[in-house]
Amino acid sequence: MNSNATNLPIEVPDVLAASHAKFFGDRGRVWIAALPQLATDCVDRWTLRLDGPPVCGAVALVLPVLLADDTPAVLKLQPIDEETTGEPIALQTWKGDGAVKLLRHDPDSGSMLLERLDAGHTLSSVHDDLAALATLSELLARLNAVAAPP
Repeated sequence: MNSNATNLPIEVPDVLAASHAKFFGDRGRVWIAALPQLATDCVDRWTLRLDGPPVCGAVALVLPVLLADDTPAVLKLQPIDEETTGEPIALQTWKGDGAVKLLRHDPDSGSMLLERLDAGHTLSSVHDDLAALATLSELLARLNAVAAPP
């Protein structure tokens, strides 16, 4: 691993490995085994520096990173399948207006470099339910106003 990755090993959370094994079987285990190298390759290719512990959902590994100019971002790594293939297309279409901004995308691996959002600032932190609902409604209207790509 080169100095861009700050010589830290990229570790796959056990919960992500278990999810891939459960839902994707052998194909998921193979993808998880290749994930540290994929992450390292993206970090190197896009001149990124790791900037915190990995997080994950059921499918994706998300690494907080810094761009070469110290701009915070996240590297999202997920397998390409019928559920994930449209995500970069949608994000590119929305151009950061109402959705996270797509900075870079590798169509061969499905890897995406995204602007980093404030995970501590969510609608669940808004104490007025009607204000949160209004924000959500306005956001959905803004996203739906953009014509879907082919």
